[in-house]
Amino acid sequence: MTTPSDQPYRLTCRAETSGRDVRRRVLIEGQAASGAALDCGGGEIRAPGQATTSAPTVAIWSRRQGDGWSRPRDVAVRNCGVVGNVRIWGMGAGGSMRDLRASSRTAGHTRAAQSAAPINVVLDRVRFQGVGTIPLYVGPGVTRTTVTRSRFSGRSTSVALYLDAESAGALIQDNDFDIRTGREQIAVDGSGANRIVGNRLALGGRGGVFLYRNCGEDGVIRHQTPSYNQITDNVFSGAGWLRPRAVVIGSREGRRPYCGDDRGWPFGSSIDDGDGATGNLTARNTVRR
Repeated sequence: MTTPSDQPYRLTCRAETSGRDVRRRVLIEGQAASGAALDCGGGEIRAPGQATTSAPTVAIWSRRQGDGWSRPRDVAVRNCGVVGNVRIWGMGAGGSMRDLRASSRTAGHTRAAQSAAPINVVLDRVRFQGVGTIPLYVGPGVTRTTVTRSRFSGRSTSVALYLDAESAGALIQDNDFDIRTGREQIAVDGSGANRIVGNRLALGGRGGVFLYRNCGEDGVIRHQTPSYNQITDNVFSGAGWLRPRAVVIGSREGRRPYCGDDRGWPFGSSIDDGDGATGNLTARNTVRR
């Protein structure tokens, strides 16, 4: 794992590197990787080449298996620096939209996506160093992701943390966001029942946490709305003077040229381009300009 290689290291066990850097990509894939854990002891994961959606620095992925999916559960990454990106993904892993798009055209898509995706992933004391791509992407249907005591730095052309459609139940707590982004810090896109609690976000004049539903993107119908999320006890610094935009609930309400790309089915964003954000709680957040 500590020897440089262009090939990912398939982790299916518990490993500690005692502070030595991991010099290749890490792949935690399928049911065989359930229970896998990596503790870097303060070392970094820094793979050769560019981190991309299809070849992320750390991939926690489900694998297609016959007519179903083999998914990892109870996975942990602790005390690591990640130079690049982390991708947690079920359907659509690696950016292939075919299975995700087909599933979205059925009424039971949310349950199907969640059944196919990784569950109970813990990221604790991780130092995310963005190099352009989104440092942490939690993909469609992923449930019960925990991100605690971590730090986001570097840069992203998009956001620092993305919670995608049909995902749910994430806990984002006691993290520092000090990263230069092209957009808001945290995107909650059709993701529900998450808790974003006690974080510190340096906004640099940009947005903080945006809740929306990205209707029609890639022709995928969004079924779940960004609802029943709790955004509490966070500190937002460097907010814009005229429009602080620390927390925006219903930030899009359609208004995207691709919203019509999912038309033709009687559910979700196919019949309603609105964000549909309901039951969200924001409380005890501090906003500083």
